[in-house]
Amino acid sequence: MGDGRRFVGVGERRVRLGLRHRLAGSARSAGPEEVAGALVALHGSDPATVFLAVGARLADAARTVTETERALYADRTLVRMHGMRHTVFVFPTELAAVVHASTGLTVAARERAALLKDMATAGAPDAAWLKEVEEAALAALARRGQATASELAEDEPRLRERFVYAAGKSYEGTHTVSTRLLRVLGVEGRVVRGRPLGSWTSSQFRWAVAPAHPELDVAEAQASLLGRWLAACGPATEADLKWWTGWKVTEVRRALAAIGARAVTLDEGTGFVTAGDEEPVPDSGEPWAALLPALDPTAMGWRDRDWYLAPGIRAALFDYSGNIGPTVWWNGRVVGGWAQRADGEVVWRLLDTDGVGREAEERIREEAARLQGWVGGTRVTPRFRTPLEKELVSGG
Repeated sequence: MGDGRRFVGVGERRVRLGLRHRLAGSARSAGPEEVAGALVALHGSDPATVFLAVGARLADAARTVTETERALYADRTLVRMHGMRHTVFVFPTELAAVVHASTGLTVAARERAALLKDMATAGAPDAAWLKEVEEAALAALARRGQATASELAEDEPRLRERFVYAAGKSYEGTHTVSTRLLRVLGVEGRVVRGRPLGSWTSSQFRWAVAPAHPELDVAEAQASLLGRWLAACGPATEADLKWWTGWKVTEVRRALAAIGARAVTLDEGTGFVTAGDEEPVPDSGEPWAALLPALDPTAMGWRDRDWYLAPGIRAALFDYSGNIGPTVWWNGRVVGGWAQRADGEVVWRLLDTDGVGREAEERIREEAARLQGWVGGTRVTPRFRTPLEKELVSGG
């Protein structure tokens, strides 16, 4: 290029994706910790996404549920907590301090202020009262190890206090103190979600005291997090980085400078890679297919998605809020979607058939059988339904 920067084309970006996101067959992982480390974070808004994202990347998918539950609830090598963009993720536990300092502090201050404002507006008790309640709740949680909000309210009845928020508005509602307070404590990094009440698809969680971690400098934590993500997802644009982190553009630029990121040229403009990652990544020629769940970190990894997702098929794969549903991949790009029907059958449909021949269809069929095999009798319905997923489930 005329600016002296190396051009990284779509083909190489797809090769990087297959290898670094552990989707190519030769790159699959031995355990969930390795998967989470490679991707930095697994979306946790829908509990099933965590397990499905791990299963798609394990060399032995049959171990998905037992190994992921071990990591989350026994060994605690993975932790479910609030992170970027005020979203619940699953991170390697050693990243808890980095995530908290880099993204949680600002959101936490806003959440606590909103809770106190809503309580004051409703005539509920004040900040001093709330402080007493939260200290009692945390002490009870420490004694119990893990507990539901209802169980904590047995120890601290004031958690059952109710207050009306947004009175007189179309979205008026009633909250219990426990609902809002536990959310605030989660964003503050003081509690985390523990073992669910039901199966691995359940969205009803017990709570646990967050693992102890040091308080880090915000700028250093942001540089650390951005460096990890760029190593996994680079090259990426400034817009991608701002979207994924939820930070201000000044914070993104400061972190890029701190890690000595290198600029490259992409089809959509300037992109960045980590220092030492400028060299071309050769294509081994290994073909691969994958069935990824709704909100998978690969599908949601970038703001600018044209290089792996054709604009013409997006309407079928996203809900009205911009959440992506289950996707079918072939060699680094989205080519369709999938769903699980009531009888357990995993079904799929191609939406982008360019370059998708007999070999691709056979490998996609194998991945569907692999997924159906380890999911077994469990039924998975995405939390955010998309047009194609609904149609496939209904038999369309």
